[in-house]
Amino acid sequence: MTLSWGDKYRAAKPARVTVLEKPFAGVPAGARLYIASPKVIDAYLRAIPPGKTKDVTAMRAALAKKNKAEATCPTSTAIFMRIVAECALERVAAGEAVSAVPPFWRVVEPEGSLAQKLSCGPEFIAAQRALEAPEKPVKPSKKKVSAA
Repeated sequence: MTLSWGDKYRAAKPARVTVLEKPFAGVPAGARLYIASPKVIDAYLRAIPPGKTKDVTAMRAALAKKNKAEATCPTSTAIFMRIVAECALERVAAGEAVSAVPPFWRVVEPEGSLAQKLSCGPEFIAAQRALEAPEKPVKPSKKKVSAA
């Protein structure tokens, strides 16, 4: 039986910190490695203000610092990011408003490999970013207006 993305979200283990016995993904042995969860990723995404974006590297660094670890696991973070995004897309497909789901497009780059894997494709991510992009203020003209 295939699990839905929502089932995978709910079934994930809680976040935790582990001490590495051997080097992993550029993190040395003995380092504290934070292993997030879909719920942690969801909360992080919701804390990013509309119109702002972060990259995955910055997200992992922030999560590691918050949890007193030297790094956040890049492998599980990518997996959890996909679970959160696909779960959100399932909810939107079921009729939930886009504004009610975690804004994964604030971290997933439209040109990135994860965007290519998601069921929405990079176009949805780019469209959501465009919708949230802050409008650029119009600068007043410095030209002198002559009285005619």
